Amino acid sequence: MNVRRLIPGTAVAATALLGLGALSGCSSSGAAGGSDGKLDIMASFYPMQYLAEEIGGGHVRVTTLTEPGQEPHDLEISARQTAAMEESDLVLYLKGLQPAVDEAVQQSEARTKVDATTLTSLEKDGPEPARSAGSGEPAKSEKSGEPAGEHTDEHGHAEDGHSHAEDAHAEDGHGHGEEEKPAGEEKATEEEAGHGGHDHGHSHDGPDPHIWLDPVRYAEVAEGLGKAMAKADPDHAADYGKNTDALVKRLDALHTKFEDGLRNTRTDVFITTHSAFGYLADRYGLIEESITGLDPESEPSGARIKALQQTAKADKVDTVFYETLVSDRTAKTLANDAGLRTDVLDPVEGITDKSKGDDYVQVMEANLTALRTALGAK
Repeated sequence: MNVRRLIPGTAVAATALLGLGALSGCSSSGAAGGSDGKLDIMASFYPMQYLAEEIGGGHVRVTTLTEPGQEPHDLEISARQTAAMEESDLVLYLKGLQPAVDEAVQQSEARTKVDATTLTSLEKDGPEPARSAGSGEPAKSEKSGEPAGEHTDEHGHAEDGHSHAEDAHAEDGHGHGEEEKPAGEEKATEEEAGHGGHDHGHSHDGPDPHIWLDPVRYAEVAEGLGKAMAKADPDHAADYGKNTDALVKRLDALHTKFEDGLRNTRTDVFITTHSAFGYLADRYGLIEESITGLDPESEPSGARIKALQQTAKADKVDTVFYETLVSDRTAKTLANDAGLRTDVLDPVEGITDKSKGDDYVQVMEANLTALRTALGAK
C-alpha cells in the first residue's frame, strides 16, 4: 500500500455502527470492577495495553495476553489466560493480528469486548504499484503530509463533521460485531515479483491490522476506547474523558513530528522485514517495501530478493530495516548482498530491554530518527 491508496476514515465508520450502547453482555448485571473498584481490562498486546493504561490511570487494572519480548502474531492462549479473560470487565483486542486471540474473544463471555479495528479505518484494497513494473524510475512522490483524497483537520483527523470515535462501537458480550468482509488479494507470481516494481511481496486474506503505527489512526482508537471505558465504568467517566484528551494531544504532537520530519527526503522508499509500516507510509507519503509481507516468519522467494535489490538501486535506498522481536537474518543477508546498511525500525509490538524507549511515543520517536537518516531527510 502507498499514499495513493489510503481509504478515508468515513469508509468504515458506517460498518462500525453497533454503537457504544451495546457494551453489556452476559454479565450485564452488577457494576463493573473488582472488589477494589478497579476496572479489570485484558489487553491483547502492548499497543492495546498502552492505550488502556494511559486512559484508565489509577481506575483500571490492565493485564496483557502477550508478554514483553513475545512475538504477538504467533501467540497461543493458555487455559489460565482464557479463564482470566472470562473474569475481565473489558477485553481490548485488534482483530486480524492474532488468530488465537480472535478465537478466544469470540468464545469468551467477557462483559465487554472492544475490537480496535472498529474504531478507525483499515486499508481494505491491495497495494497500488507506485510505478510501472520494470520502469526503473524512482518512486519519489509529492508529499503534502497527508494521504491523497483525505482531508484532515489541524490535528490530522478526518474532517467529516465528527470523529470516528463517535461512530465506533464495541462488540457486545456475545461478539456480534458487524463488519465488512474484504475480498482476498490475488497473490503476485514470482515472475511479477522479479520485475522490480513495487509489488510489496505479499498477499493476505484481510485488511492490514497494523493501525497503531499511524499516530492518527491510533488516536482515533484512543478516542473510541475512552468512550467504551466510560460506558463500562460511568463512575469514572470524567477522568477517562480527561485522560483520553491528554493522550490524543500527545499522539497529535507525534503525528506533527513525523509530518514535519519526513516532509523533504532524498527518497520515499524504505525496505523492512515485514509489512508492518504500510499505514505509516500512507500517512507520510512514503512507500514501504517488505521482504516477507505481513507474516514476519515467512521466507521470501529468490525473485523477491532480486526485486528488492533492483528497487534499492533504482530508488537510492541505502538501509534495510529489521525488528527487535524477529530474526534479522534475512534482512542482513539482503543488506550484505546489495551493499546496504541495516538499522532497527520497531513495530512497537512490545517493550523490551532492546527497545529504544520506555513507551509507545518514545519508540516511535526513535523510529522517526531512523527513518530520517535512512531516507536522507533534509
